[in-house]
Amino acid sequence: MSIEVQNISKSYGTQKALDNISFSIKKGEIVGFLGPNGAGKSTLMKILTTFITADEGTALVNGNDVTLAQLKVQQSVGYLPEHNPLYLDLYVREYLAFNADVYKVLNSRIEEVIQLTGLAPESHKKIGQLSKGYRQRVGLATALLHNPDVLILDEPTTGLDPNQLVEIRNVIKNVGKDKTVFLSTHIMQEVEAICDRVIIIDQGKIVTDKKLDKLVSEEKEQIIEVEFDKTFEEQLLLKLPNITTYKNLGDNHWTLSFSTEEDMRPIVFDFAHENGLKTLQLALKNKNLEQIFREKTSK
Repeated sequence: MSIEVQNISKSYGTQKALDNISFSIKKGEIVGFLGPNGAGKSTLMKILTTFITADEGTALVNGNDVTLAQLKVQQSVGYLPEHNPLYLDLYVREYLAFNADVYKVLNSRIEEVIQLTGLAPESHKKIGQLSKGYRQRVGLATALLHNPDVLILDEPTTGLDPNQLVEIRNVIKNVGKDKTVFLSTHIMQEVEAICDRVIIIDQGKIVTDKKLDKLVSEEKEQIIEVEFDKTFEEQLLLKLPNITTYKNLGDNHWTLSFSTEEDMRPIVFDFAHENGLKTLQLALKNKNLEQIFREKTSK
């Protein structure tokens, strides 16, 4: 396993940031680490990158204990923290050269990561002159500089415009083919586009740990949005088979929820016909990751 976390707990005073969490990640997996603000995501990433220590439990990165073999962990991990620390007075290439010297890597690697992260157009500038999005690219380039086996990325696409976001997603997906990538983000579309697996944490505890496709497919509830041409007694909706809830969205527009995998649109269409109604629109609204996230983390 590239990352192994066993019974990790961490408190700040009386506040428990992580509460006995465990999971493992295989090489080549791209895992999205999701949770509300304050759920413990950054705390765990800091533990895995040796910046802080856990109160209880053990964590291994590439078989190295994050407490007992810190240098080996640091050598095998590329880390992009949420608040990307950079020397703003240095030029991009100068900053990467400084880090290349720290990691004892060849200067040719600097050009490789500049091309890989799309930094070339801005690489002649001082970091302080860069936009937030390009500063984020510098941080990602630095994390990749020593060609680590494991990438730990805390909000890697912060500040990127839509075009840059797609480019960095592609970079992460490509490097994830032969590396382990563990990333946190609040952008659900990013997880859906990049990740193989999702771990959701809430109040310091893991509430979901599943393959992304399995997580979505397991949601048995079917949601249909329908608009009828006129009003009717809403009690009639209770006659629909497998209906669990219904909600009026205004006028004659409704959301209907069913506990079945059967496509209920033909049934709703027949219901309208039988009750003298016409359907002006009828659409299936499957749950996406954002909806699942809200359900798993709602208080």
